[in-house]
Amino acid sequence: MIERLDISRRPTLRDHVSDALRAAIVSGELEPGVLYSAPTLSERFGISATPVREAMLDLVRQGLVISVPNKGFRVTETSEEDLDSIAKIRMLLEPPSVRSIVGAIPAADLPALRDQADKIVHAALRGDLVEYVDADRRFHLMLLDYCHNPRLSQIVSDLRAQTRLFGLAALVERGELEKSAREHHTILDLIETHQAEELEQFLRHHIGHVRGIWAASNASDRA
Repeated sequence: MIERLDISRRPTLRDHVSDALRAAIVSGELEPGVLYSAPTLSERFGISATPVREAMLDLVRQGLVISVPNKGFRVTETSEEDLDSIAKIRMLLEPPSVRSIVGAIPAADLPALRDQADKIVHAALRGDLVEYVDADRRFHLMLLDYCHNPRLSQIVSDLRAQTRLFGLAALVERGELEKSAREHHTILDLIETHQAEELEQFLRHHIGHVRGIWAASNASDRA
C-alpha cells in the first residue's frame, strides 16, 4: 500500500512523488486501465493534489501513464511482448556493464551499497511492494553509476520503469520475496570477491527471474 510520504528523504516533493508513483506502477499497485485522479492519489499520499498532478505529468512524458482530459490518468498497459523485449534489452546492457565495474568500486563504498541492499530485504519482509521496487531500482542504479555513463543509467532506469511485476504480491503471500531480495547481497558478494564472470551470469539469472515473476502471474490470471 502507498504510504504517507516522508518528504525529508528527497530533494523535492515532486521527485519523491514521481518515484513512489513509478514504483507503484511497476509493482502493479496502480493497475493498467484504471482511471486515477490527482485528488484521490493525493489523499493516499497525505499531501496536496498539485505535486501529485505534476508528478503524473512527468510520468506521462515517460510513457508510463496517459492523461485523460478532465478526468485523471490511466496507467499504460504493457504486453507480454513488450516485457520480453524490455528483459532482453536489460540483459544486453546490465550484466556486462556491472561486470565492467568489478575492481572499480572502492571498499569504502561497499557499506552504503550493503545498506541499500538491506532496504530491499526489509521492504520484502514488511511486504511493502512500493518501497521494494523503489529500493531495488536505486540499488541497481547505484551500481551503474560506477560506469560513469549517465545515458546508460537513464536508459536502464527507463526500462525498469516500463517493467510490470504483478507477481510480487503472490511472492509475499508465499514468503518468497525475501529470498529474491537477498539476491542483491549475493551480487555484492561477487563484486567484493572480484568474481566478474560469475557476477555477469548471476545478473542474467536475476533479470530472468524478475521477468519470470510477471510471466507466471500473468499465466495464472489467464487460467
